[in-house]
Amino acid sequence: MERIVKANDREYNEKFQYADNRIHTSKYNILTFLPINLFEQFQRVANAYFLCLLILQLIPEISSLTWFTTIVPLVLVITMTAVKDATDDYFRHKSDNQVNNRQSEVLIDSKLQNEKWMNVKVGDIIKLENNQFVAADLLLLSSSEPHGLCYVETAELDGETNLKVRHALSVTSELGADINRLARFDGIVVCEAPNNKLDKFMGILSWKDSKHSLNNEKIILRGCILRNTSWCFGMVIFAGPDTKLMQNSGKTKFKRTSIDRLMNTLVLWIFGFLICLGIILAIGNSIWESQIGDQFRTFLFWNEGEKSSVFSGFLTFWSYIIILNTVVPISLYVSVEVIRLGHSYFINWDRKMYYSRKATPAEARTTTLNEELGQIEYIFSDKTGTLTQNIMTFKRCSINGRIYGEVPDDLDQKTEITQEKEPVDFLVKSQADREFQFFDHNLMESIKMGDPKVHEFLRVLALCHTVMSEENSAGELIYQVQSPDEGALVTAARNFGFIFKSRTPETITIEELGTLVTYQLLAFLDFNNTRKRMSVIVRNPEGQIKLYSKGADTILFEKLHPSNEVLLSLTSDHLSEFAGEGLRTLAIAHRDLDDKYFKEWHKMLEDANAATEERDERIAGLYEEIERDLMLLGATAVEDKLQEGVIETVTSLSLANIKIWVLTGDKQETAINIGYACNMLTDDMNDVFVIAGNNAVEVREELRKAKENLSGQNRNVSNGHVVCEKKQQLELDSIVEETVTGDYALIINGHSLAHALESDVKSDLLELACMCKTVVCCRVTPLQKAQVVELVKKYRNAVTLAIGDGANDVSMIKSAHIGVGISGQEGLQAVLASDYSFAQFRYLQRLLLVHGRWSYFRMCKFLCYFFYKNFAFTLVHFWFGFFCGFSAQTVYDQWFITLFNIVYTSLPVLAMGIFDQDVSDQNSMDCPQLYEPGQLNLLFNKRKFFICVLHGIYTSLALFFIPYGAFYNVAGEDGQHIADYQSFAVTMATSLVIVVSVQIALDTSYWTFINHVFIWGSIAIYFSILFTMHSNGIFGIFPNQFPFVGNARHSLTQKCIWLVILLTTVASVLPVVVFRFLKVNLYPTLSDQIRRWQKAQKKARPPSSRRPRTRRSSSRRTNSSYLKIKDYGWSLS
Repeated sequence: MERIVKANDREYNEKFQYADNRIHTSKYNILTFLPINLFEQFQRVANAYFLCLLILQLIPEISSLTWFTTIVPLVLVITMTAVKDATDDYFRHKSDNQVNNRQSEVLIDSKLQNEKWMNVKVGDIIKLENNQFVAADLLLLSSSEPHGLCYVETAELDGETNLKVRHALSVTSELGADINRLARFDGIVVCEAPNNKLDKFMGILSWKDSKHSLNNEKIILRGCILRNTSWCFGMVIFAGPDTKLMQNSGKTKFKRTSIDRLMNTLVLWIFGFLICLGIILAIGNSIWESQIGDQFRTFLFWNEGEKSSVFSGFLTFWSYIIILNTVVPISLYVSVEVIRLGHSYFINWDRKMYYSRKATPAEARTTTLNEELGQIEYIFSDKTGTLTQNIMTFKRCSINGRIYGEVPDDLDQKTEITQEKEPVDFLVKSQADREFQFFDHNLMESIKMGDPKVHEFLRVLALCHTVMSEENSAGELIYQVQSPDEGALVTAARNFGFIFKSRTPETITIEELGTLVTYQLLAFLDFNNTRKRMSVIVRNPEGQIKLYSKGADTILFEKLHPSNEVLLSLTSDHLSEFAGEGLRTLAIAHRDLDDKYFKEWHKMLEDANAATEERDERIAGLYEEIERDLMLLGATAVEDKLQEGVIETVTSLSLANIKIWVLTGDKQETAINIGYACNMLTDDMNDVFVIAGNNAVEVREELRKAKENLSGQNRNVSNGHVVCEKKQQLELDSIVEETVTGDYALIINGHSLAHALESDVKSDLLELACMCKTVVCCRVTPLQKAQVVELVKKYRNAVTLAIGDGANDVSMIKSAHIGVGISGQEGLQAVLASDYSFAQFRYLQRLLLVHGRWSYFRMCKFLCYFFYKNFAFTLVHFWFGFFCGFSAQTVYDQWFITLFNIVYTSLPVLAMGIFDQDVSDQNSMDCPQLYEPGQLNLLFNKRKFFICVLHGIYTSLALFFIPYGAFYNVAGEDGQHIADYQSFAVTMATSLVIVVSVQIALDTSYWTFINHVFIWGSIAIYFSILFTMHSNGIFGIFPNQFPFVGNARHSLTQKCIWLVILLTTVASVLPVVVFRFLKVNLYPTLSDQIRRWQKAQKKARPPSSRRPRTRRSSSRRTNSSYLKIKDYGWSLS
């Protein structure tokens, strides 16, 4: 569906009912907030479940608890969520109003008038001034700059702070700032429908009986800022919600952790368990009613047959469902979110992840994934800007078969350049970049001697790019670059005397060895991830038409003329040498074009640009046609150094049994060299498999040979692995991986990867890759990066993390369980799409080994304790049912049931979930093997859950039967009978609060002031509320709500009651203490041993503490690793 817009004609445009320029990012208004918010909240299963319970409690026949026991926590949770949603929406309203009320100059009735943004309509002509935000998506008509140029900053759209150039059509740029001519402009634009593609626009302007094709270079998008341009005029094409900025503000895919998914399963199991308990008690009630209940009929004035035992059992079933619902309290979900929020703030506040050079802190951009950071098994990393600095320096080049950038030593041996050599003295010192240094004087001599090939090579570097130039206040030339590679090449050409000065839509001006030369720009063939090259077609002052091209050697070499064979062989050798040194390479080529041929080709290009269907395909075909029979000039090599701390981080993460896969667009040799530089690849590896097949058959064969080779080397361990059926392969992956000893690496290029990702080959790829310690994928596209991540996610059932810094990493970041963005040199696209962000790769070590491990450890501890205490609390009702005729009588005071989870036990468990740590952050970093329990899901799983349930059941038995036995036919100290229901309830409630408080004290590994206040304060609060609710004063005010008047004072003043409470507490806690004591001493975990070491170190307090050292085990993965604590250090063996 296309859009038709006529300039300066609101009446014509209104018939299409286009959206106005008002934006709404808010969700509610005053009238809709309550109904919509409540509807959203009750779509959550937990809230709907508790609402159903509340409705059941309002039915008198089955209501075993008063309605406030459920409504108080439910209203509390819904109110907290509603307040949070209302606050968020208030700020959205505020932001919307601020934006909608911005002022803009609009051409109305032949004069410029100030209008609010929200009143701007499609088809209006707007005037923008320097440093103003763009109000809507505009077609640029004219500007203050020559040739209708204007400069915009797109940081709000894609995070890139470098300036982009936009230029008006020559027919509209003539309108200038003439208001009368602009008011008479009545052009009609036919273009694509609103979409979210920031880098693409297709349309046609019809004006004065001629048609002009429109592309992205003619459009200024909402969210941009006009820079370095005094003014410009534009015609509104898309407004408000139709603008590309708003079209891109869709919701991000919601990610859930494995613990979330497990919790959902467990809640269903618990609900099933609850139904079973309800059925058992309902059957008991029916039997009791039929055998014993009849004896009470006369006493209760029931008529015969008025209430059948089956119906009584049915009602009792629902009553017990209400009573036992606290097995899964609503506070569980609230507590989980509070804990996650706390963990996110710890990441944001971590000074050790703060990058001072750029004042960039680490940022948790989501609060729902923290514990997943402690379970990562696979890391997928970009190379450029992630492992490396993405600060490019021109180091070497090959021109016409000769390498420049080396200095021969006295023995005529080629050596690397060192700082001891004298740098080149550049020709134009005043315009040279002072930071650029080059040490090979031969290149300068070739330039001075007028070598035509060298001059042409440097001319390509100065002409073939998208760099923008400007002068600062000191008159120095400043380059605005879209990629660091381009900046390095243009800067190199500048230092060698070929200085890029300026550009217009029709010309490029450079200074060649002191002489200004202006080239007519005839066509610009832009770079994309498919073409992997860019070209310019220019006419030089002599009238010759030249095509200059630079791009990936694998692509450009296919376009060369056959006469380049010898030079191609030489240059290929040089490229391999450059890549072997870890340098990034590009091939440089050119072609002389015939005037007549170019005119025919250009006419076809104009026709393709004007087409409305298959425009991109036709343009791509024409680009392919003219970029052939190229003549090779040489190649460039730029250096991209490793970031600080990359080697240590990679080593540490490898010791944590995390596999690192590098997915890069660089060529194979460069990626391999970087792999060796950061210790992902080592000379000690048993084998490095290189997959380079050109079709699916070759790739499959290479994969299987590599797998057989690997299995053959491990025959002594993995006794005769054979190639299985495809279905079996994926099932055997985990087994095969365990049996591999030694270290292996897999290298595969993008061309082979495309075949390997086909359905019948990917199982072979995955099996081999997962048996290798390191995988490097070279020359991969952004889509292939995402496909590799999806492959591992789907078939390995492992938690994945993707980390990158550029727009080409966004799809990979979104595909992985955890996406990490590095705020580097390539804008903020990766950061905006990520779950976590920071400035340097090295911070990933701390994010995973400290914050991730702690978050997982804390969340698991929290869940284990939470399920334990609620089973212990709730199942007492089940045992009481056998002694109260299954009458659904509650064993506790109803206010105690209401307050137990939201007051008496909520804060201690939150403190543990937020602050607890088994070992210090430094020891977590120093001993990466501590990370493994998270990968193996050892701290909270179905087995752990059942242990918590059994622990809770045992505690509930002790809580009920010890007081029951003690109270059986017992008199108090005053000779009165104390075995009444109210005293029994108070004793059990007090025992429960003390038992769960002692239990959490045992579970807490790291004590803070907050832990002490919350745990002992909760017990104090319990007693204060207990005595208040049982006091005469409150009974006088609410006699129906607080019937236990004086009971607490009466019961808790008797020694025998406190002996019962003590006995119950000891019986509940002693088995746990004994079990943990034996486990820590007989079968200590790595964490236990480090904690013991920490305590010993604290007591000893040596004058100078030695940093603990880790040494890798001889086998890749071992379960028999243990710590040897010696001299306050440890080593793995």
